[in-house]
Amino acid sequence: MEKTWRWFGKNDKITLSSLRQIGVEGIVTSLHDVPNGEIWTLEKILDLKNYIESYGLRWSVVESLPVCEAIKYGGAERDNLIENYIVSLKNLGKAGVKTVCYNFMPVIDWIRTDLSHKWEDGSSSLYFDLVRFAYFDIHILERQAAEKDYSPEVIQKVKKLAATITEVEKDELIDTIIVKTQGFVNGNITEKDKQPVALFKKLLDLYKGIDKEMLRENMRYFLEKIMPVCQKYDIDMCVHPDDPPRAVLGLPRIVTDEKDIEWLLQAVDNQHNGLTFCAGSLSAGIQNDVPLLAEKFASRTKFVHLRSTNILPDGNFIEARHLEGRAHLIDVVRIFEKQIKKSGKNLPMRIDHGRQMLDDSGKGYNPGYSFLGRMHALAQIEGVIAVVQDELK
Repeated sequence: MEKTWRWFGKNDKITLSSLRQIGVEGIVTSLHDVPNGEIWTLEKILDLKNYIESYGLRWSVVESLPVCEAIKYGGAERDNLIENYIVSLKNLGKAGVKTVCYNFMPVIDWIRTDLSHKWEDGSSSLYFDLVRFAYFDIHILERQAAEKDYSPEVIQKVKKLAATITEVEKDELIDTIIVKTQGFVNGNITEKDKQPVALFKKLLDLYKGIDKEMLRENMRYFLEKIMPVCQKYDIDMCVHPDDPPRAVLGLPRIVTDEKDIEWLLQAVDNQHNGLTFCAGSLSAGIQNDVPLLAEKFASRTKFVHLRSTNILPDGNFIEARHLEGRAHLIDVVRIFEKQIKKSGKNLPMRIDHGRQMLDDSGKGYNPGYSFLGRMHALAQIEGVIAVVQDELK
């Protein structure tokens, strides 16, 4: 597997020269300064590509070329936005950047309730607390009939939390769920927005009446429209699984498990319609056997995210160490290295969601994207890859 790294552009505090020194081969990035829905010009793409290559690296994967909400819910402007998307893909193809990671999650990307959950060893990681999330849904968003989405046991715990939670804790939940984990991912809401809850509610309202089947059909429509340009320029589109892989906030999620993945790959049965195999996202669903999914969908996997989680008895989950947890990354690496040997095709992978450790804290890194924590995980996975490759000789 090609060792890649998610990098947030020329203003990223982590430099490309640093990444070259730690063994990174390819860069995973985006044109973060281009607003969602606008065309990525060939000039801007080449400027960033040439900058990356000047450090002896290559632009391996676009993560991401965002899919606008109107494409997902089927708004009136959908066709114009898809046309802009096609032009951007065409320009990427002309520039030789041919793997695009994207997601089809409505409104909200990955969800956590704590961005720096402390471990006994002093490091910290991302964490999802079901009760705090339910409190956010019921009492901060005040979503109609939200209580029906949670068990009686969770509702009881939410009532207890409501009696003790402070205003500071409420603000932290809003900042964590709506702002910090969304602004740098999809740009729907940023730290500049003064009323994030009100804006978030407006986004949720756009999906009233949109169920799982309707969202699936909107995804099929989008993929059918873009496949011709993907075919022409040999561009692989690889959808990222939902994180966590379950319905949230009354919104449908359509990339959660084996049946969902099977549906989307068959709905538009083209080799350029592929999968970003995020072992971490999939492992956060109790229904998922991650190595089994890797084995089944290896031939349609175009990009791999390597991380792992542990699901706790109360429904919470936490980012696990990369060699531990439900993702079984050693088995996953073995499966994909066998697929690479069989197909002879390059497969980029990146370390995902490293811990904050040592002097990562206070550096202003995006949540989950520390330097030392990811470097530590990269070293672990690099060792796993070396052993597996030796086995396959």
